[in-house]
Amino acid sequence: MILRIPSLLFLFTLLTAVYAVKFDLTSDRNPKPSMSYSVSSGYIWNFASAHSLVIVTANVPGEPDQQVDIQILDGSERGNVYLSKKDVRGEARLAVTTHESADVGVCLTNRYTGSGNPRVVRSVELDVDIGADAIDYNAIANQESLSILEVEMRKLEAVTKEIVEEMGYLQRREMRMRDTNESTNQRVKVFSVLIICGTIGLGVWQLVHLRSFFKRKYLID
Repeated sequence: MILRIPSLLFLFTLLTAVYAVKFDLTSDRNPKPSMSYSVSSGYIWNFASAHSLVIVTANVPGEPDQQVDIQILDGSERGNVYLSKKDVRGEARLAVTTHESADVGVCLTNRYTGSGNPRVVRSVELDVDIGADAIDYNAIANQESLSILEVEMRKLEAVTKEIVEEMGYLQRREMRMRDTNESTNQRVKVFSVLIICGTIGLGVWQLVHLRSFFKRKYLID
């Protein structure tokens, strides 16, 4: 068992993901949120299982005539919007709890409020902690008097559970996509059969019409 502990800890370091990015947002008078990164807006997407804690830490330097807005939502069928905060300045720490298993997106937009050139760049730092990464295990260790090894094992257990839930979510999504694909193929097949039947029917009608025409002209018996 002693030999397995370092391996488990090493595995935990591989499984623990850190979602920290830094990028530039160019201001715009009317920025439009985009599902992917654009000049005046940016989306950061990460999977989160149901009832997971999501902590977003944004570091937005204060700049004149610029307003950075943050919105946290998910990509589920319901399109849940968990939080929307206007004019974020300095370091902001935002926490939400997801309602269902889905990709969670953090959207940032940079709005220009001045009267001059709206094309001004602002650098933004964003850190997203989800699930086990968002839990304060130091507080849990102090409260329950856990050893370092017990804390690491609890982290590993939480990360493993998240991986299992994510795999289940991906499997369900793959099944939905497969059902959609099969339904589309079935519709295409039916449509192709109808086209073939229509083409054959049109050909038969043309033959009958031509035969009747030639008979009236006494070209055939």
